[in-house]
Amino acid sequence: MYNPKSLKAEEFINHEEILETLAYAEQNKDNLPLIDSIIEKARLCKGLSHREASVLLACEDQEKLEEIFQLAGELKKRFYGNRIVMFAPLYLSNYCINGCTYCPYHMKNKHIARKKLTQEEVAAEVIALQDMGHKRLAIEAGEDPVNNPIEYILECIQTIYSIKHRNGAIRRVNVNIAATTVENYRKLKEAGIGTYILFQETYHKESYEKLHPTGPKHDYAYHTEAMDRAMEGGIDDVGLGVLFGLELYKYEFAGLLMHAEHLEAVHGVGPHTISVPRIKHADDIDPSAFDNSISDEIFAKLCALIRLAVPYTGMIISTRESKEVREKVIRLGVSQISGASRTSVGGYQEEERPTDTEQFDVSDQRTLDEVVRWLMEMGYIPSFCTACYREGRTGDRFMSLCKSGQIQNCCHPNALMTLKEYLMDYASEETKAIGEALIQAELQNIPKENVRTVCKEHLAKIEQGIRDFRF
Repeated sequence: MYNPKSLKAEEFINHEEILETLAYAEQNKDNLPLIDSIIEKARLCKGLSHREASVLLACEDQEKLEEIFQLAGELKKRFYGNRIVMFAPLYLSNYCINGCTYCPYHMKNKHIARKKLTQEEVAAEVIALQDMGHKRLAIEAGEDPVNNPIEYILECIQTIYSIKHRNGAIRRVNVNIAATTVENYRKLKEAGIGTYILFQETYHKESYEKLHPTGPKHDYAYHTEAMDRAMEGGIDDVGLGVLFGLELYKYEFAGLLMHAEHLEAVHGVGPHTISVPRIKHADDIDPSAFDNSISDEIFAKLCALIRLAVPYTGMIISTRESKEVREKVIRLGVSQISGASRTSVGGYQEEERPTDTEQFDVSDQRTLDEVVRWLMEMGYIPSFCTACYREGRTGDRFMSLCKSGQIQNCCHPNALMTLKEYLMDYASEETKAIGEALIQAELQNIPKENVRTVCKEHLAKIEQGIRDFRF
């Protein structure tokens, strides 16, 4: 029986409810009065239920699709402005005891070189990332209680935060590791992490168990209920995601939104972020072996509808996607992107991108400077800000500010300050010129009372270019 307030995975992600939802969506995909009413509800920033959003996903009317795309862009701008948050993944270890059929880290893969970073190597990776200008990382590691125990992860986090190199510092570490216990989530919280990220991969239980034939990840319920344990352990910012292409996308979309509804119903706050990865080629993995791949057009539609359904949630797209695809979906609601990513263990220390330990092929291989310049040329503000975490604006506190529209007063000027910092310390001359012009244009459009409320004397310091100022 479907029960969003239940703590049992098969009740809040209920198979029968999803099938009924998909049938309802198919029956109403041409019901224009209903579709119009759903779009109008989304326009009021009230979000959409999994069933309402599924109706829009089933709709094939081109005019309605264009209306959905336009509204998605409007909602993103209403809550997140023209800011795009920057981050990079940091792969610590590819040792893994799971048998996931879509991941090259699976235990039976004998082609891939196994590697685990020492603390000295972690420090070297961090310095390389700092030299690019990164301030926010998402650490990744395979599931292996011998090689990658929680103590190793905690030590790596401590090392990352301890490295102060030139003007660089990693100010926020998000964590993407396997489902674990409440006690271990408490330890991660105490270590000062930002968001705990865990992709469901697929919400279809039967497919999930086939795709994860061996290892602890085979346990569907333990994996799906991980976010509840994380929140019980004090982590109030969590990030969801599915790997589109493993199962039929309409099923995954409904399950993803049901998970968001469950977190809201039980914990009073939905996911801080939703990621939208698609399966890509990697060592020992051929995406054509999975017959549920989705086109760029469907992918864009999914991104737009996630923005309509959960308008306050950050949406993440990685370098799995090409420049062209990222450019399209940034306009449809994406608010965070990675830049200059290496998906191999120890990859940032290498001048050339190593491929022997990669988790997946990187489609967008541009440098961080190139990505920053590209964003600014499109009118976006690349943001390296991490202030919300350090000021305690997380969980329901962040969401209350976001829903009221007040988060703009914090994030917009902070984005400009951290962009200015990037330009001073890391940018090429061409990027710096474009950035300075963008900042001046943005400053003219910010109500001065808002800037003074949030920034006070900091804005003057930024405008004067004082190098010893660091937000």
